[in-house]
Amino acid sequence: MGGSGSKSKGFWPFSGSSSTDDPTKDGNEQSLTRGRSFLSGTPFVFTRRSSMFFDEDGDLAHEFYEETIVTKNGRKKAKLKRIYKNLTPQGIIKLEHPCIHVDFPVVLCEV
Repeated sequence: MGGSGSKSKGFWPFSGSSSTDDPTKDGNEQSLTRGRSFLSGTPFVFTRRSSMFFDEDGDLAHEFYEETIVTKNGRKKAKLKRIYKNLTPQGIIKLEHPCIHVDFPVVLCEV
């Protein structure tokens, strides 16, 4: 783990850029792409994709089911059938509190 890190000068993606640590002048393209993997150079994540859906009635939930009556051997039995059609994803939602990006290159706490 951690073997893919770069130890070149100018790797820190959150510092201000200056002419001495410009990664394009050194030919080090990896530090340039790693610095741009965060939104505007910050280690925080402010939005995420929601896992919830809207149905035809406008209800919001993770999953939708409908109750069906199945007759087997003369007995009536109620079953729940999951609905997959006519669902609209909720989309991108804003987080109440910012989270730290999963690719943040620094150990924050060691126990």
